[in-house]
Amino acid sequence: MRILVQRVKKAKVTVDDCIIAEINQGLLVFVGIGKDDTQSDLEYLARKITGLRIFEDEQGKMNLNIQQAGGDILSVSQFTLYADMKQGNRPGFDASADPQTAKSLWLEFNSLLKNSGIEVKEGVFAAHMQVELVNNGPVTIWLDSKK
Repeated sequence: MRILVQRVKKAKVTVDDCIIAEINQGLLVFVGIGKDDTQSDLEYLARKITGLRIFEDEQGKMNLNIQQAGGDILSVSQFTLYADMKQGNRPGFDASADPQTAKSLWLEFNSLLKNSGIEVKEGVFAAHMQVELVNNGPVTIWLDSKK
């Protein structure tokens, strides 16, 4: 499982000119599900994301997690995180999960985040989305459950 986390001041997902989900301060989480991912990958990365201390405290140091900072999460499924560019110029996606499995695991992952007490908004699985964000910092972190 591969996740790209961005600390944001705000973020939103639009589909066909309609706002689907929107957050203010929090995390924009792009989620890629691999074909070998299991429940343990979901649990590991849900714990990592909820525990990430990347929000500033009163002294301006990154010491607070998302709950302590009072932030929300916007979760967007993104199979392109598994793009293989070793050969040629067109990406291959053989390592990404099939759509049915990916959707199921992505929804389960979002449930794990919600169960930790965080407000989680979602993009639309397999839709052509426009994602807007204001990265705060910028802070962008790459997480991979296999590394």
